Amino acid sequence: MRLLMLSWEYPPHVVGGLGQHVRELAPELAALERVSQLHLVVPHFEGQDALERHDKLYVHRVAAPLPQNGDFYGYVYGINQLLLRRMQAVADDFGRPDLVHAHDWLVGFAAQTFCAGHEVPLLVTIHATERGRWRGHLGDHLQQSIDCAERKLAQSAHGIVVCSRAMAHEVVEFFDVPGTKVAVIPNGVRAERFAALLEEDLSEFRRRYAAPDELLVFYIGRLVYEKGADLLVEAAPLVLAKVPQARFVLAGAGPLRERLERRVAELGLGDRVRLIGFVSDADRDRLYVAADCCVFPSRYEPFGMVALESMAAGTPVVVANVGGLGTAVVHEETGVTVYPDNVESLAWGILHTLQDREAAQERAEVALFAARHCFAWSHIAERTQQVMAEVVAAALSNAPAVLSAPR
Repeated sequence: MRLLMLSWEYPPHVVGGLGQHVRELAPELAALERVSQLHLVVPHFEGQDALERHDKLYVHRVAAPLPQNGDFYGYVYGINQLLLRRMQAVADDFGRPDLVHAHDWLVGFAAQTFCAGHEVPLLVTIHATERGRWRGHLGDHLQQSIDCAERKLAQSAHGIVVCSRAMAHEVVEFFDVPGTKVAVIPNGVRAERFAALLEEDLSEFRRRYAAPDELLVFYIGRLVYEKGADLLVEAAPLVLAKVPQARFVLAGAGPLRERLERRVAELGLGDRVRLIGFVSDADRDRLYVAADCCVFPSRYEPFGMVALESMAAGTPVVVANVGGLGTAVVHEETGVTVYPDNVESLAWGILHTLQDREAAQERAEVALFAARHCFAWSHIAERTQQVMAEVVAAALSNAPAVLSAPR
């Protein structure tokens, strides 16, 4: 099987979970015996055209400018024309692909045009939806345009992959597509990257953020409304009232940072809640391991790779029971789930974890096992390739795909 994959994000340009997903999935897919070549076409922002080969994985970087005005939709469409030209060159140089795999609407224009012109089946992974991010409300023209682009992409696709049952329901409901062409394949985690850290003495590193007798509560994510960092700030006084030795560390950047810092000051929590901004990957992983509790109170979360990373780090986790977070974290088995958008419930979940350390550690051990054995990227790649084969077979027989990946 010769594959052609499209993604808006790929290292070094990684903004969120989509970029992490493609970074991990592409090499694992290319390593499979049933894949002869995988050509990954990505924009190279402020860079030059380039081709990188890693055994059977070919990364085609397409020189792309940064946006110059406020027309983001038009900008994305223009970048897609550049991607489309490279896709056509790849087909000319390496042969017609058996399948195109596109990640989200940002590369959907190029994917749909290429597949229609070359009669190649299209598999789409939908990582999130505009309508879902805004809880069903589409306000301005850009949001409406993105929603329309997502709908057209979903309806034109021969098969769709999503990362959770919640996302499957969202796609079927929002885009009016049959559930039989939607496969649920969770995101994965590279648990081995935490193996050495779990054996390392991190006490000196931990002192940067908390004293030895304090309990470290860690959050990492974009500081935007949908991720719910504001809920964690509001929950902090309720937690500190019963566990005064708790210390909260929030890592990440975003438009809400100044507002959150003001709120921390208003609540008089400057010595207990720290917003530390961007952290390196190495420090992020050390914080995962050094923390006593990792907390992710998202209002909207298609999956939540940060929860998986916390599980792989062997640290107790508290998440809002929303979207795909409930797929990764099973309440009282691999972590604690709380009501979404509910400060009191969030505080309860943190206290439940910090006040019964033995039970929390038992859940963390079960979660670590699940991260290592159920969410390995090699396993995710196998399931993805199975869906790809089903989509190709259905297209060859001119029949709609009925995908067998677990729902």
